[in-house]
Amino acid sequence: MHALRIPPKDDSSAATKANLGDMPEWDLRDLYSAPDGADLTRDFADIEKRIAAFESHRGKVVDLSGPDFGKAIAAYESINEVLNKIGSYSQLHQSGDVSDPKRGRFYQDTMEKLTGLSGQLLFFELEINRLDEMVLAAKMNAPEAARYAPWVRDLRVMKDHQLSDDLERLFLDKSMTGRTTWVRLYDETEAAVRVTVGEEILTLTEALNRLSDPVQKRRRDSAKAIGAALETNASLYTLITNVLAKDKAVEDEWRKFKRPVSSRNIANLVEDEVVDALVAAAKGAYADTAHRYYKLKAKWLGQDHLDYWDRNAPLPSAEHRDISWAEAEKTVLGAYAGFSPKLAEIVKTFFAKNWIDAPARPGKASGAFSHPTVPSAHPYILLNYLGSSRDVQTLAHELGHGVHQVLAGQQGQLISGTPLTLAETASVFGEMLTFQAILAAETRPAERRALLAGKVEDMLNTVVRQVAFHEFERQVHDERKNGELSLERICEIWIGVQKESLGPALHFDDEYKYYWAYISHFLHAPFYVYAYAFGDCLVNSLYNVYSTGSVPDFESKYLDMLSAGGKLRHKELLAPFGLDASDPGFWRRGMNTIEGFIDQLEQMG
Repeated sequence: MHALRIPPKDDSSAATKANLGDMPEWDLRDLYSAPDGADLTRDFADIEKRIAAFESHRGKVVDLSGPDFGKAIAAYESINEVLNKIGSYSQLHQSGDVSDPKRGRFYQDTMEKLTGLSGQLLFFELEINRLDEMVLAAKMNAPEAARYAPWVRDLRVMKDHQLSDDLERLFLDKSMTGRTTWVRLYDETEAAVRVTVGEEILTLTEALNRLSDPVQKRRRDSAKAIGAALETNASLYTLITNVLAKDKAVEDEWRKFKRPVSSRNIANLVEDEVVDALVAAAKGAYADTAHRYYKLKAKWLGQDHLDYWDRNAPLPSAEHRDISWAEAEKTVLGAYAGFSPKLAEIVKTFFAKNWIDAPARPGKASGAFSHPTVPSAHPYILLNYLGSSRDVQTLAHELGHGVHQVLAGQQGQLISGTPLTLAETASVFGEMLTFQAILAAETRPAERRALLAGKVEDMLNTVVRQVAFHEFERQVHDERKNGELSLERICEIWIGVQKESLGPALHFDDEYKYYWAYISHFLHAPFYVYAYAFGDCLVNSLYNVYSTGSVPDFESKYLDMLSAGGKLRHKELLAPFGLDASDPGFWRRGMNTIEGFIDQLEQMG
């Protein structure tokens, strides 16, 4: 059942928006003029003809010569770029207001058409994966095919999990009335949530932002109201979670994946053992990181323990002010320029050409993202900027994604993408650059402590919290194999992983048990979340190499890494920096960075 859509009545939100200054809103006409535009209609008609012509390769891939094989891949890439351009436009258009039924219908209709067209192309990848190794090697000797070697290499990681052509087409077609529709229902339900806090009615994004408010009562009231709002739709969230977990289990069984996480690991081009080592390192450091820090924070706040709404509270000594959009832009741009003038030039383009949609609006998709679209266009960044220091870090984070996507675009549609484990590298590195620049400019002891504490909290949210999310997913998917989970059981798992990860200093009231319901990643991309921890620990090691100057010409090597896109695997990308993610000590090194920051805070008292 959908929550009732009620327009917000928070007069202070308008004042806050004015205090933040003018903020950019994206212009999607760089992709298409409008949902009913002639350019979009023309591209749909043209791509249908091109796909029909491409189908002449069906059943004949094995007989193609090396040069013709390369030409076929090039044609496939060109077709996919148009399909992805259309799909990107429909997704971004819907993100502007996911509560708008007209946008929802456009998105659904578009994705159904694209799924049908993609189904006509499915044979090509399946036939490539059925090629004998020696036959494929002979084809790849041709220069026309050789440039696509990274794509073919990564395509064939799914070879052992591939089904017959008919079954693959069935899974694809059924996704539109299965997973995609359930995720859409979740998105529309979440966008319609309104949180009643006293006399105010807030969006979920606005209410969550209050958990960092300097006034404890505002944090507490918002926290409890969020729990109450999520409880209203808890039965629906439970049903969606159970359906999608079962849907994944069915497909995993057909494809013979060992564990629920295995399909994500294969897609991320990382071994199960490497992810297991990351999770083990993070969990092994819970006591020395999160448990220790939150005990320290409780002392700073003059409390025996931290209520969950105080977890992200600013320190009492910290300066509390809204950061204008202009100041945020100057800060982030300066941090990037201090590291690399080339990166700063790319960042400038995002601001100058309004590739960013910054304001928080009712109905707008929550959270933040950078969508790469296609190499022939440019990325678009979505934010919900409300002026907090964390919002500035989020801006730096998403711009890291953006510059990565711009640089990798030179590899073309099929090779520009990176697995999730590497996709967070530039974003987290950008955050670290911004933090270090702000910290270096701050001379006041109390403010330095507040900045350092804020960074520790961000790192704990990125590593410890995301690994806890991963453990929540693992338990839910493991238990779903034995039958449907009740709302009570899902809540019990959630509270269990939160207590284990955050430690005895945290206190959770009853309504917090529903907070799992707003984490959209669980449904949008199962087991996505560990990629954040992977990226943060990786960047901790990478930044350590940069800051110590132990690797000559670091900037050039870093830009080469981002420009490689999906051309190289993680071992090859990290080798120039003397790093190896398959080394168990690598992850411990990442956790040591967090511990080192906490050591500094303890010394400050």
